[in-house]
This record gives sequence, structure tokens and C-alpha cells, in this order.
Amino acid sequence: MAVPKKKTSKSKRDSRRSHWNRQARAQAQKALSLGKSILTGQAQGFYYPIDEDDEDED
Repeated sequence: MAVPKKKTSKSKRDSRRSHWNRQARAQAQKALSLGKSILTGQAQGFYYPIDEDDEDED
């Protein structure tokens, strides 16, 4: 027989949302940092292939 679920408290809901937002903010910061390091050529441990064929065609 179906039983209604218990209501989640506002504090638990807010805690989950803030945790999700913290994770998203951290991932965005990492992605931005990686992008900057690739553009400046200082990326270590990240393989970024450059097609040499594209340069010859120009």
C-alpha cells in the first residue's frame, strides 16, 4: 500500500542546493583556469593536439 513521503525540511533542502552550487562554482573555476593555462602555453599534464595540416593549407 502506498504511503506518503515525509516532507523534507527547508534546512536540508537549502543545504543540498548550496552544496550543488559550490560544486558547480568549483568546476567552473577549474575549467576557466585550464583554459587560461592552455592559451598561455603553461598547461602541464594536458594534451592539446595542434593539426599541422591546417597550417599548411593556408
